[in-house]
Amino acid sequence: MTLIDGKATAAAIKQEIAEEVREMTARGCKRPHLAAILVGHDGGSETYVKNKVIACEACGFTSTLIRMEDDVTEEELLEKVAQLNADDDVDGFIVQLPLPRHIDEQKVIMAIDYRKDVDGFHPINVGRMAIGLPCFISATPLGILTLLRRYNVATSGKKCVILGRSNIVGKPMAQLMMQKHYGDSTVTVCHSHSATLREECREADILIAAIGQPNFVTADMVKEGAVVIDVGTTRVPDATRKSGFRLNGDVKFDEVAEKCSMITPVPGGVGPMTICSLMKNTLSAAKKEYYP
Repeated sequence: MTLIDGKATAAAIKQEIAEEVREMTARGCKRPHLAAILVGHDGGSETYVKNKVIACEACGFTSTLIRMEDDVTEEELLEKVAQLNADDDVDGFIVQLPLPRHIDEQKVIMAIDYRKDVDGFHPINVGRMAIGLPCFISATPLGILTLLRRYNVATSGKKCVILGRSNIVGKPMAQLMMQKHYGDSTVTVCHSHSATLREECREADILIAAIGQPNFVTADMVKEGAVVIDVGTTRVPDATRKSGFRLNGDVKFDEVAEKCSMITPVPGGVGPMTICSLMKNTLSAAKKEYYP
């Protein structure tokens, strides 16, 4: 069994990005600039945005963190989005999700200029991705694709089963894995109401678990020699940890690892690649690769 090390892979890619940024600045180009809007004080979001700022430093980017209290009005948030859209120095920006309940998340996503939408959530980017046009691909699916390629996982013609149908992971992952120039796989999407979920999983050459339920995937659901990608990151109580919790994946790692050929750990698998992919999208935005 091979452990797919997302942490080491992300570190290597960030070094590659940093080298490209050094070359850009040596030619007189400006540094890529990523901005992030953080609303409120959600613990998970705080950690995630902090890691993005650290990643920007590692890549040689300029980063801006804009904090807003959780009682901010939708109008005030949309005004800030408009300001970032109009700021020529900002190449890309994100609005960290989830947002407080009184704010319409989809309305905020729609307000972001798709040319700066480095999260890849705007319908224009989602639509372009679906038909295979150049665009910003949402960070987690892009990170998974990158891992599969870096570890030389054969995907063409293979059966790929995706557990989960979210707009952030499940749906875009399915689109990418079925496209000829990405996964070129035969794709099945399962979810909590799938009647033959276990049977489908047992036939998968590549199993991508993004269902949000800790330890959901057990050894009896995995084919011998399969490649297992665990996207789950659920906080579960753990009195032995200083934080009082630990991150748990959707896969029961200890028993599944014995059956598969490759597997991602949690933490240290898909998570670091998500942030790394955001850096790749920001670099592409700065270079005007997709939208000149």
